[in-house]
Amino acid sequence: QVQLVESGGGLVQAGGSLRLSCAASGRTFSTYTMGWFRQAPGKEREFVAAITWSYGDTVYADSVKGRFTISRDKTKNTVYLQMNSLKPEDTAVYYCAVASRIYLRSNQDGYDYWGQGTQVTVSS
Repeated sequence: QVQLVESGGGLVQAGGSLRLSCAASGRTFSTYTMGWFRQAPGKEREFVAAITWSYGDTVYADSVKGRFTISRDKTKNTVYLQMNSLKPEDTAVYYCAVASRIYLRSNQDGYDYWGQGTQVTVSS
């Protein structure tokens, strides 16, 4: 089992920044991928970004490309999502997820473990 705990959400004005963190514990894999997803009220959960743990390869949704940056700290078993130039449409619950293999894809079915989520609210 892998446990994921997200933090860093909150309320921010449009144009502002937030950094989300996701700390992983429990079983670890020599090669795996960590991703961020989000779910806005009344909408389906959607892919935001992902990073491979070993090499740091990344992929982003078009809607956040150039504004969000995903990174990881191997020493802390933590993945981050730096969110800049936030827009009201970025308002959502943000979830961290782990795929137990290299999986730089947006299909959430490929992710095996999920965190509880952290709320991000961007006011206009």
